[in-house]
Amino acid sequence: MKRSKITIVGAGNVGAACANWLVFKELGDVVLVDIPEVGDKTKGKALDLAQCGPVDRFDAKVVGTTDYAETAGSDVVVITAGLPRKPGMSRDDLVQTNVKIVASVTKQAAEASPNAVLLIVSNPLDAMVHTARKISGFPTQRIVGQAGCLDIARFRTFIAMEIGCSVEDIDALLMGGHGDDMVPLPRYTSVAGIPVTQLVGSDRLKAIIDRTKMGGGEIVKLMGTSAYYAPAAGTIQMVEAMVKDKKRILPCAAYCDKEYGVGGCFVGVPAILGKGGVERVIEVELDANERKLFEASVAHVKELCALADKFLQAG
Repeated sequence: MKRSKITIVGAGNVGAACANWLVFKELGDVVLVDIPEVGDKTKGKALDLAQCGPVDRFDAKVVGTTDYAETAGSDVVVITAGLPRKPGMSRDDLVQTNVKIVASVTKQAAEASPNAVLLIVSNPLDAMVHTARKISGFPTQRIVGQAGCLDIARFRTFIAMEIGCSVEDIDALLMGGHGDDMVPLPRYTSVAGIPVTQLVGSDRLKAIIDRTKMGGGEIVKLMGTSAYYAPAAGTIQMVEAMVKDKKRILPCAAYCDKEYGVGGCFVGVPAILGKGGVERVIEVELDANERKLFEASVAHVKELCALADKFLQAG
């Protein structure tokens, strides 16, 4: 059976963590690609990771390179490249710099692997998925952003901490943009089938939701840079669903047109992920308040996308 080929663009903290979990799960052969200035370091990381194989008993080829020719024929391309968020930076501040970076790497990756699924992790996430679509010209189902898997992981973690139970028993749903204006949905959140509202008081639940919304900023304040373990874990959850054609329903930044009345935009929604990328957006019922919050989030996503278009046009 032919192994999947997975390219990771950007060999920094998130990219390297992704590569680590990809090979440990034996999801496919991995190509780490980065800019020439860090080419030797990228090759070193790949070699170091490959040497874990005999110890941890995984069979996967790991290559570090600066040449996109080595990424040719990838099934999935994970784009993590971009400037990390620093203390005091808003996600909007990142748009101008990261649009240029994501546009450049998307062009090269798409040319090398025209049939790949593009999975975007770079921030500001919603604007970067939009940028990847503009540059690649790929069908929208083969472009997806990793946001909801990370946000829900944080939400579930904080709920488990509050209740004192296993994170495995918590199911949750979040929608909307990534970050500050995500829309948690307590009505669709349960603990071993028990509605979370029966186990956590409204004030505490609101505090947990607020902490989830600011989850990335909390990490930045503590570490001085963006998170990487949890973003990588969320990314690998999505990659596994696609390369194994698992048809998992996962929250992700998927293209919505008629769905939810979005009108042509990538936004956080539950979707079925399989071999070809996003196979179907799942529409859940929203009450009046949830709809209001979701529409406000979509409006902000569209503002970010318009800003990205401005910088793309400026070159």
